[in-house]
Amino acid sequence: MTKSALKLATVSVLALAFAGQAMAEVKLNDTFSVSGYVAGSYTYLKPTAAAATDRFDVDSSQLLFKYTSAPVTGVASIYFVPGQAPDEASLLDAYATYDAGNGVSVTGGKFLSYLGYESFFVVNNPTITFANGGIGVIPGYHSGVKIDVSNSAWGYGGALLDSVYGATALKGDGELKKGQGYEGYLTYKGVTDLVLFAGLAFDNQSAATGKDIYAYNIWASYKVDAKTSVAAEYAERDGGTADKGKNWLFLVNYQFTDKVNTAFRVSGEKDNDAGSKFVRYTVAPGIALTKDFTVRAEYSRQDTQGGADANFFGVQAYLKF
Repeated sequence: MTKSALKLATVSVLALAFAGQAMAEVKLNDTFSVSGYVAGSYTYLKPTAAAATDRFDVDSSQLLFKYTSAPVTGVASIYFVPGQAPDEASLLDAYATYDAGNGVSVTGGKFLSYLGYESFFVVNNPTITFANGGIGVIPGYHSGVKIDVSNSAWGYGGALLDSVYGATALKGDGELKKGQGYEGYLTYKGVTDLVLFAGLAFDNQSAATGKDIYAYNIWASYKVDAKTSVAAEYAERDGGTADKGKNWLFLVNYQFTDKVNTAFRVSGEKDNDAGSKFVRYTVAPGIALTKDFTVRAEYSRQDTQGGADANFFGVQAYLKF
């Protein structure tokens, strides 16, 4: 999935350190529930070598339906991004999970990649923009089957997919005979407030490039105290022309009060094929006006070697339900 430089975060796995920000479920009855969000913003971007641009946007929205009848859970969601090609509205999640007991589950359908610290969804991140962009190390959605195993200290799993890096970030290529995708991960959470994650991916004849792609992703998050959380991530992939590169991030999220927090982030990326790299500096204060309505601002400065520097400012509001 390509996350272009300083692009609004309208589209990875929910970072466990911020799991408390996830959408709340509204129960319709004993088996059905619904949740979702709507996010909009004003943004201003000034590259050093080009004219400034600004815009108002409805960034994205999601409506998610969940069916639970033990031991089966089914999830389906509709995802809307204005101007998104080929369709503004997409069927995003579409999967069923069977709980086999003893921490073992089997899932089939369309679901999100294991890889990535930052969330695919803007409402689950403490910033407006993604840390990195361009080479797209972290995949998006794909279809297949996966098995996950977890206990109080460890978690691991593997997936057989139609592709890892599909034609778009929202879906794979839909066929196994033209090439398969594989993902696996291992996570450790046996120390209070610490999460360690390592993931691997292999795309056999990627739908995006026609070439094999190898990728790995490691990240760690730690809740230092009641107010301070820190995280670090490194990801790299090698897939031939236009697919070699790496990126990283360091993040501190500080909770000044129960309603006000600020994220401080330094991140970077190197595109081996294009011969360019950048470092991005981000500060993003936010205030939760209610438990479901948040307003966040962000300033980011990107210093680029082999490309244009840029300054970004944005204000975003989102409502969860």
